[in-house]
Amino acid sequence: MTTPNINAALKETTTKSGIERDERLELSEQLGLILATSYALYSETQGVHWNVVGPMFYSVHKLTEEQYVDLADSIDELAERIRALGFKAPAGLRTMSELSYIDSNIDYTNAVEMIQVLVNDNETLSRKIRDVVKLAEAHDDVKTADLLTERIGQHEENAWMLRSLIAE
Repeated sequence: MTTPNINAALKETTTKSGIERDERLELSEQLGLILATSYALYSETQGVHWNVVGPMFYSVHKLTEEQYVDLADSIDELAERIRALGFKAPAGLRTMSELSYIDSNIDYTNAVEMIQVLVNDNETLSRKIRDVVKLAEAHDDVKTADLLTERIGQHEENAWMLRSLIAE
């Protein structure tokens, strides 16, 4: 039995999707930034889930679990879209941290402050995704635009639900 030759070092694959190579590269790079930021937000959200205490414990614990499970699925979809465009998806904690638009440095001691950070970071990600939707539409990449448009709605909903928890 022979072992297939799997070239893990392959950085680019040729696709004939109707989107030019340079456009696919630009989209992949921008998607990589969204992927990294989503990964950072996933980590923050899970950290809040694990560390929240106090009178809001149950509601924050349940809501953040729903949100980080959704983020995990979206991270996979984003990485797979980058691969479908023909390029490698960024990976590894250091890479994700370097590429992220958000600084995942939460003080996990105050529930209201933790939730406010998640609100801010969901809104930051939503704004950054809007820019990439415009780019995808300019390159006639309807799949990427649709995927990201759905994510905008989810991050806006996440921010709203979190904000509602700390409203006075």
